[in-house]
Amino acid sequence: MSKSLQLKEEGNRHFQAGDYIGADSLYSKAIIADPKNPALYTNRAMARLKLNHWDSVIADCETCLSLSPNNMKAHYYLAQAQLSLRDYDAALSNALEAHRLCAANNDKSLAAVTSIVLRCKKERWADREKKRLREERELEDRMMDLLRKDRDEMLAAVAPDDEAEKKAVEEEAEQRMTVLRNVFEAAREQNQNKREVPEWAIDDISFNVMVDPVITKTGKSYERASIMEHLRRHPSDPLTRDPLTPADLRPNLALRQACEEFLEKNGWAADW
Repeated sequence: MSKSLQLKEEGNRHFQAGDYIGADSLYSKAIIADPKNPALYTNRAMARLKLNHWDSVIADCETCLSLSPNNMKAHYYLAQAQLSLRDYDAALSNALEAHRLCAANNDKSLAAVTSIVLRCKKERWADREKKRLREERELEDRMMDLLRKDRDEMLAAVAPDDEAEKKAVEEEAEQRMTVLRNVFEAAREQNQNKREVPEWAIDDISFNVMVDPVITKTGKSYERASIMEHLRRHPSDPLTRDPLTPADLRPNLALRQACEEFLEKNGWAADW
């Protein structure tokens, strides 16, 4: 057995025992012994994920991908580190690539990878929504300031002893500000009222919004990860109980596009 393999296996034992610092150290020694082995970098990245060493995880995954561009684990760990650093677009891109590789190889990690795709979509949407709400509030404040400035200029132009005109100006200004507040409030309420998940987007096995729906021989669609896990245990159609294999499944591209568009606008539904 090579020295690097011995160090890797010892690192695995430390990792399984929860000694992530020890595992990191052993994987690092294995990399010194065999710097061209991509698996060693993903092993160390896995330990560093547990230690919350996000930048080091990214460095390891990028090194791994330079050696093995289609390494699913590297994309998967990279997505998790980037998500923790709030680099949402990059995280989603790597999560989707990990999902593509997982699905192509019928990897058993598909459910976990699908979960990280949904999490990336949700957190990216939440970040965008936070920015949108802040910009909306800033716009409302700016417009209110303009209305107040306009009111003050009009009041300054009124004769000092013309109380009736002053009152009229103030009432008109207050009415405009009330209308403005109501418009923004109505928009906020409308966004909240849209929070309904359509039945066609929900997987009947996991009850999550679908990321990669596939269709069975009967025309029923399921999330790929869910139906594949079902077929590992029971190679039959969940509804009819007729024999069903992975080869019988076909991508439902139209439904996939619809789910993508729904989550783009309603990322909160990712953990519905």
